[in-house]
Parts: sequence; C-alpha cells; structure tokens
Amino acid sequence: MTLLPVRTSLLSFSFIALVGCSKGTPPAPPPPQVGVIKAEPQNVPLNRDLVGRLSAYYSANVTARVSGVLLKRAYTEGTEVKAGQLLFEIDPVFYQSVLNSDLATLAQDQATYVNNRVTAQRDRKLLPIGSVSQQTVDDAEAAERSALAKVQADQAAVDGARINLGYTKITSPISGIAGQQQVTAGALVGSSTSDSGSSGTALTTVQQLDPMYVNFTISAADLITLRQAQSQGSIALATQNDTSVQVVLPNGRPYDQVGTLDFSDVEVNSTTGAVNLRAKVPNPQHQLLPGMYVSLTVGLGTQNNVFLIPQQAIQRDTVGAYAMVVGADGKAARKDVTATENYRNSWIVTGGLASGDQVIVQGIQSAREGTPVKADPWQPAPATGASSAQVGSAPASGAKPAGVKS
Repeated sequence: MTLLPVRTSLLSFSFIALVGCSKGTPPAPPPPQVGVIKAEPQNVPLNRDLVGRLSAYYSANVTARVSGVLLKRAYTEGTEVKAGQLLFEIDPVFYQSVLNSDLATLAQDQATYVNNRVTAQRDRKLLPIGSVSQQTVDDAEAAERSALAKVQADQAAVDGARINLGYTKITSPISGIAGQQQVTAGALVGSSTSDSGSSGTALTTVQQLDPMYVNFTISAADLITLRQAQSQGSIALATQNDTSVQVVLPNGRPYDQVGTLDFSDVEVNSTTGAVNLRAKVPNPQHQLLPGMYVSLTVGLGTQNNVFLIPQQAIQRDTVGAYAMVVGADGKAARKDVTATENYRNSWIVTGGLASGDQVIVQGIQSAREGTPVKADPWQPAPATGASSAQVGSAPASGAKPAGVKS
C-alpha cells in the first residue's frame, strides 16, 4: 500500500524531465545586418576656404592739373563714363589769354627770323664779288640762327600754353564708374609741384569694376605643406591660370562667375607670415563692389588616391576619427583614419583605409568590434537638393558633421 505515492513521485519527475528536454538550448541570434561600401581610391579637388577683399581692376584719381575756379561738373555721379569723357571744367579765360599772347610773340619772332634769313642769304651771294665782307656774312648768319632759336622757344611756350588751356577741361583717364565729386562748382582748385612730383586738388575717382580683383592670402606653412605633398605625389597643384576662385557673396550665396588666380607674390609678408595672392573675377553686372569682404573657395588642384566616405560612416571619440569595417572573417573591426576635410557630403580620408575595405555605413550602432555582422551593399538615399561642392574643415574631436546620424 505504501508503494503508490513513490510511484506517483517518480512519474511526476519523469514528466518534468521530459518537458525540460523538449525545450533544449535556445538558438543564437543572427548577426546584425549592416550596409557597407567598398573603399576605392580616387582623385578629388583640392580646395581651400579663404577670405578675400575686393578691389577695382583700375582706379584713377582725377585731380586738377592747373589752378583756377571750377566752373561745372559735366557728369552724373555714380554713373559709367568713357575714357576721354569730360568730367569737370575750370575757367579757361586766363589760360586762353596766355596762349594768345604767346601766339603773338611767336608771330613777331617768326617775322624777324624770316627777315634775318633773307639777309643772310643775300650777303652770302654778295660775298664772292666783294660787295660785303666776311664779317658781315658772319653777323647775318648769327642773327639768322638767333632768330630761329627764339622762334623755337616761342613755339615751346605756345605748346605749353595750349596744354594748360587743355587742362581746364578735365576728362576721365579710364572707362569706369565715376564717383562722388569732392569739390563743388565755384571753388578754387589748384595744382602744386614738389620733389615727389605734381599733385592737385582731388576732384573724384573713376574705377573700372569689370573685371574685379580679389586679394587674399595663404599661410606660408600651408603653402610649404602643399608643395611638399606635391613632391610626394599625394596632390597635384594647378598652374596659376588653372587655379579657380569661387566667390561666396556676403549673403552666403555663391557668385555666378568663377575667377582665376592672377598674381602670386614671391615673398612672405613679414607681418602676417602669409603670401599675398590675387584673383581676377568677371563682374559684368557690377554685383561685386570695391572694399567688400567675401568668402572664397580656391581650387588649388587635386588630391590623389584618397577615399570618399559618407559622413555618417566616420565616427569620432577621444582618440580621434575612426571607421568600422567588416574584416575578412566577417567580424566588425575599428580602423583609425585621417579625415580632416569633406567634399560633397563625404569625408575625404587620406589615411587609415586600404583599397577594398568594407566600410560600414548603416547599422553602425549594432556593429560591435570583434562581433560577426552580415554585410550588404549600401545605397545612398536619393538626393533632395543640390549637394555642396565645397571642401570644409573637420569638426573638433567628439563632434560630428551637421546632419550626420550614427
């Protein structure tokens, strides 16, 4: 009678054991799925973001070259004028009278010269027959030469008087935009001469605004680094005429005309430690104005054999920039990289990656170093707007590019 409870307990234990055996060990979760791209070396533009200041292509200060009362202004301020166009007029009465006087003196001395010349010719004919002495001939020839010299001096005086009279009509030396007048009609203007040259009353300024110059600098250290990189073959610098300069207006919009490098100084400025550069930019609509500060994207050449990696694939921590890659064993691995510039929404990686590396772009959160992952090719989302073609600087350590999601 006592065997029944024992038999019941054994049956219960066997049932529990059978139930436990039916569940077994749970299967391992599948490796996380990640999107990858294959790192391929390529050449990309080598750009620098700089700041420049605009200046006129030509700038001419219009000054008075003779003294007198300013009669009138003959142009509209702030409008375009042509070379040789009348801008101002000074009272010409005094200079006209000087010219008239010099003309009269010239006419008088010309008559004297003609008379002396005829006398000398006659005496030379009479000398062979003994009608005049040699002394008489010599005196007549000397008088002829003296009269000729006086005529020549008078002619020079007439020319000078005519030039001064012409200076009373002040014309534009170049074609361009004539600025505000500095002296009003009725004011006395003048000219002066010193050891440093002649100068006169400033009347206005004419500036040619198409094309325009943009002046900027590049540090000597950066220039040396670029030239060393070129000698190593990692970059190819453009020639002066092939160096493009894209102007970004103060409102943040790119200017629609691209300039080219026009001048590169051969020495370093001792004050700034930089090399002065200048570009020439077309300005047919006069949108660019002298004195304006603008941002510049200067195309210095190309960077050779670099990797363009989507921004979200480059992470940063206290150590620096890194990318997660899928190794040959199918496991995620970290690679420290050099990425200091971006181009068209991708980081330019100049070190740390090798051709053919499978760089994880999507699913980085689930990719742990040393753990298996399932790699699938990654395709970027369709672009919703124009991508930027500028090269920028990397953010500080720990920061991420704007718009990047891990």
